[in-house]
Amino acid sequence: MSRRVIVTVALAGAVLAAVLIFRGPGSSREVNGRHPARSLLLVTIDTLRADHVGVYGAAGVATPAIDRLGRDGVRFDRAFAPAPITLTSHASLLSGRYPPGHGARHNGMAIDATVPTMATLLRAEGFATGAFVAAFPLDRRFGLDRGFEIYSDTMPRSADGRPANERPGAVVVDEALAWLVGHRDARFFLWVHLFEPHAPYGDARQAPHLTAIQRYDREVEAADAQVRRLIEGLGPAAAGTLVMVAGDHGEAFGEHGEIAHSIFVYDTTLRVPLVMAGTGIPTPGSVVSDPVCLVDLLPTGLAALGVPPADSDGIDLSPALAGQPLAPRDLYAESFAPLLEFGWSPLRALRSGRWKVIEAPRPELFDIERDPGEQDDRAAIERTVLPALSGRLGRFGTPDLPRRFSTSEAGDPEAVARLRALGYVSDRAQPPPGAARPDPKDRRALAARIAAVTAGEVNGADLRAALESILSEDPANSQAHLRLGYVLLEAKQPGQAEPHFAAAIKAGMPSADPYLGLAACQVAQGAHRPAMRTLEQADAIEPHNPVVAANIGLLEERVGRVDAAVAALTKALAIEPGFHEARFNLALVYARAGRRADASQTARELLDRLPPDAPQRGEVERLLAALR
Repeated sequence: MSRRVIVTVALAGAVLAAVLIFRGPGSSREVNGRHPARSLLLVTIDTLRADHVGVYGAAGVATPAIDRLGRDGVRFDRAFAPAPITLTSHASLLSGRYPPGHGARHNGMAIDATVPTMATLLRAEGFATGAFVAAFPLDRRFGLDRGFEIYSDTMPRSADGRPANERPGAVVVDEALAWLVGHRDARFFLWVHLFEPHAPYGDARQAPHLTAIQRYDREVEAADAQVRRLIEGLGPAAAGTLVMVAGDHGEAFGEHGEIAHSIFVYDTTLRVPLVMAGTGIPTPGSVVSDPVCLVDLLPTGLAALGVPPADSDGIDLSPALAGQPLAPRDLYAESFAPLLEFGWSPLRALRSGRWKVIEAPRPELFDIERDPGEQDDRAAIERTVLPALSGRLGRFGTPDLPRRFSTSEAGDPEAVARLRALGYVSDRAQPPPGAARPDPKDRRALAARIAAVTAGEVNGADLRAALESILSEDPANSQAHLRLGYVLLEAKQPGQAEPHFAAAIKAGMPSADPYLGLAACQVAQGAHRPAMRTLEQADAIEPHNPVVAANIGLLEERVGRVDAAVAALTKALAIEPGFHEARFNLALVYARAGRRADASQTARELLDRLPPDAPQRGEVERLLAALR
């Protein structure tokens, strides 16, 4: 949910903002009879469904870069994520371990610091290591930065100081290519994460004639264009580089009643594209039909680079790369989002041969060879298969999380708030371990309505109606209260918005967001003293939040306490020097107090920081002219 500055100024709201064919050996030392790759380029594309990539048979979407990698290298037709969650899936991919083995069971939960990763292992072998990520769920605070010499995860800020939760793939790739130029001559491991096509899929309001799937496909194409830039950017290093491109999880557009991802563990959100090309591929142009998992990328990558193996739940896919069949095995997946976001039962799945079991209050069993869409539940019919597969799930732990994984104990309100803005993390109290929990299948309509809201697919009057509908069924949903509060505030109905912010606060939401909304309502109704108390509560929850500090400064100036206003706005700028709206407001406070020299200096500092084409420059220049 966006954070808002409670006094609008003129500055606020302005916007500050040919694929190679791989051939050639990497080094002279052979591994398993072939030359190892010299370097590794790993590209992960968030929320990418396999069936929306051309080389997997998709029509109406152009993905020439990924398609060519799949044709010139190896395409895995049945690749699966271990979780439909960004951080969890990436942690498994980089560590080679299923979620119980690395601990990052949901977004916001850091990977176990003792678990080796591809970066820590390769850096120990002398590789240059660089990572460039596009979204907050992979922020360094969650532990994936270990082993990387550079881990670029800085998100831009809007004019009012709010940190964005994602950034364009073009920006990420610009940084990655700049790093690559200086490391082409070294053995390197480069990981690039692209957030397109994660929801929201573009701006639905600007393209009302396009369906959600059509806008999703346009973002898939945008991600493919960045893959092409990376491949071309390898230059001479391409001759010794193994390239892996994978989705981290899929996306649902109504299948099984699900919108977006994270709740269910059907193949709609678990099946991903996976292609490998370049050095280390002994049989280019092959297709692997055996099921594989993202945990296999670590052992496969280490083997392809000629690096000693590491402890892993995955397997080295080298036989498949050479066109040989893989030994049968079980593949595991889980989602604890139902538990952590809604208090429902978590879901775990086991894939074994033709069968897939989903552990839930009412377990499901599917013959995925005959029924790949998982429409025909065979749990009541296959009475021997179900208990056998369910029993094997015990090897992967229990459906209860250790106490230390509770999001309410994360101790990072900003992280919770930013993940919530992306559609993850709730604040509702969880049932104690072992307590009866609803089956997510019985709540899928509610989950779909919530996902449609967080995905940005509902706007205007429909958004208000959707939020009211959610609250009618789930009155304790603090996330819906928060969002509806801001909808009503934007509609200039602070009196109606206020109880929704109060409800979110009463629910214990560990974020400054509802306090900022409530303070805005109070200011709009002339209740300045209560608004200051509300902002002080927000500051106690998030003492390093520059938006809270700036709002305190604006309110202090409104009630005539100029020195306090200057102190608060200066604090906001100390926290975030790029908070342009706070700097503009500080100049205004100085000007109104008659401190013309301070006002001029602050305004000039702002001009120096603004880009030459920034639309705010005119307003700042008018202020400077008035001060002369």
